[in-house]
Amino acid sequence: MTIKVRIVFMVMLLIGAFYFTFFYSEEKQAADGGELNETPAEVASAHTITVLLERVYLDGEVSEEIVQETIWSMEDFWAAYEDWQLMDMTEDQVVFQKQMDDISPLLKTNGYFGISDNGVLSIFNGKPGQAEIIQSFFRIDVEKLESKRHDDLVKGIPIKSKQEYEEVLEQFKAYSVPK
Repeated sequence: MTIKVRIVFMVMLLIGAFYFTFFYSEEKQAADGGELNETPAEVASAHTITVLLERVYLDGEVSEEIVQETIWSMEDFWAAYEDWQLMDMTEDQVVFQKQMDDISPLLKTNGYFGISDNGVLSIFNGKPGQAEIIQSFFRIDVEKLESKRHDDLVKGIPIKSKQEYEEVLEQFKAYSVPK
């Protein structure tokens, strides 16, 4: 390279440095596709974890939902789960739990109150006598029970809402056998 080419090259470098130092603003950088105020350290701070959400229903049923969550900001992450109770936390997984003031979806779709073979008021996953027991409550004095109510329990009383669930428990509590 000749001395003239070197001088021209150096002048161009100085002009470019001068331009970027004084005239190339952050707005132009953002318009060119760059993010404002984003540093490589902020990009690298995103962390993906597994979030396990446990919902505990009035009937004792627990449902679990697994979510993959990318954490950009811890404040935003904790705000998103402020209604949940933290149960466990590791570097790769967080477990939250929430008490639901309702009966489980399983009960709403396929739950029936009935009486077991040994006279215990129970909830069945389907019609009594044909399905498994989900939850048991208390022994009922069948002698005191009216025949219509006994027949209802043998056939199965469907559970469609929290209100029905609580009403049936309250109705049959009067027929419970003391321990």
